[in-house]
Amino acid sequence: MRQQLADSLSKGEAALQGHAPRSLEEVDLFAPGAQEHWYAAYAILHAEAPVQCLPGEGLTPGSDAFVLTKYADIKRVVRDWDRFPPTLSLLVGQIIESGEMPTHIPDLDAMIASIVTLRPDPELWRAHRKELTDPWVGPGCTRHAGMITGHVDDLIMVMVAKARAGEPVDFVADFARPLPQRTMASVLGFPQEDIPQLEQWGNAQVMSYVHGRTHKNILTPEQTAEKFRLLAGMKDYVAEQTREKRARPQDDMVSFLTRVEYQALGRRLTDDEINGVVYAMVIGGLETTQYAIAEQAQLLCERPGMFGQLRENRGAIRTFIEEGMRLRSPTQGLSTRICAR
Repeated sequence: MRQQLADSLSKGEAALQGHAPRSLEEVDLFAPGAQEHWYAAYAILHAEAPVQCLPGEGLTPGSDAFVLTKYADIKRVVRDWDRFPPTLSLLVGQIIESGEMPTHIPDLDAMIASIVTLRPDPELWRAHRKELTDPWVGPGCTRHAGMITGHVDDLIMVMVAKARAGEPVDFVADFARPLPQRTMASVLGFPQEDIPQLEQWGNAQVMSYVHGRTHKNILTPEQTAEKFRLLAGMKDYVAEQTREKRARPQDDMVSFLTRVEYQALGRRLTDDEINGVVYAMVIGGLETTQYAIAEQAQLLCERPGMFGQLRENRGAIRTFIEEGMRLRSPTQGLSTRICAR
């Protein structure tokens, strides 16, 4: 036990002292401040420990956890649902076996509750994406080109005006953060003036990833209570918006969800299920997009001349975006799976 404590202190020392890890012994992805030097840590793991063992950190007592950082290993795991099921699927299975209504389970977020009924297995997961979200994001995102362009132009005009007035311009606060917020509100059909509330709820959703301890993202009881207090407000808000869209549908995603026939189950969605889809949209589209925009701007700053190359060859922009997201992942949360056999 004493040796484990000493090892833990040694690993977290680099992060606490504010410098990047310089050896495998200093790598601790979950130490306070580690997020400042993730990429330096990844480089060390790639070279020296592409499968990093976390002794005693498994989901069951006496088991170990492993962090995979090589593409081939990750690909093998995520494509074999039977052998490496997501831990979320195990929770969903337990809820289904209990026979309890997911909406009646305390401290269960809306997204997980909707997964229980809408997409509890890989086949329904694919149907959910194809029928409910693809018409609006992914393959359906081109329908938003004009709307997004309008938001981009408005934000750039504000930044230009601030620069001309001699005021400082904060790229994250003035562009990278508000652009996905405005876009998400427009896609869902929520008023732009409600964005401060959406931001607050988005922060509550990712609280476990930001403040949680260890790879299990463990919050204190007080943090958990605060998280679900905030999310209760989101549930009430989305329920109100859903009722409004049912009564007076418009050209937005929530209106679509109130009317669509989910062919995989042969029925329409309940209000609670719509709430779960909206929850997943917000958690998947705000922080991730903000981070991706900010990191790709940073990549351009670190590579003189690349911005000019992209201006001259706009056909390369898509490749830059895709490679930028591979190089600087827009999320650092773990996709936790268990080895079933």
